Amino acid sequence: MLHRISEKFVILLATGGCTGYLPGAPGTYGTLVAIPLCYLLSKLGPVQAILFVFLFSGFAVWVSSEAEKLFGRKDPGLIVIDEMAGLLMTLLFIPWSAESVVIGFFVFRLMDIAKPFPIRSIEAKLPGGWGVVGDDILAGIYANLVLRVVMKFF
Repeated sequence: MLHRISEKFVILLATGGCTGYLPGAPGTYGTLVAIPLCYLLSKLGPVQAILFVFLFSGFAVWVSSEAEKLFGRKDPGLIVIDEMAGLLMTLLFIPWSAESVVIGFFVFRLMDIAKPFPIRSIEAKLPGGWGVVGDDILAGIYANLVLRVVMKFF
């Protein structure tokens, strides 16, 4: 019984509160779920913010690894906790505003979908949750850099 409860909890976390089950664009829905966490992130000091993103990302790796086993597939689209970690990385040290969140959201989704070099190879080469989350973290780093440029010049 306890084992089944923990499996359901892993699935709930991995799917971003079941948003991964929504039809069409589960990664986009999962990214939206991360916005309140990003607001919390914006209220933290620099050390706490880095620690929060690091711990959340590590937790996402573990959850994703466990969820892959439960779903019986590598990186199923139902897992969206990786998109949540990616958006946290995108908005790390970015001043909170409606504009920064909206632009960051779209830039992250673009990077996550397009997977510029070497994002795709990270996803393919790293095992388990490391591959699931690693590509989104790198997409988040790229998106963070692009967002900084956009905010500076526009």
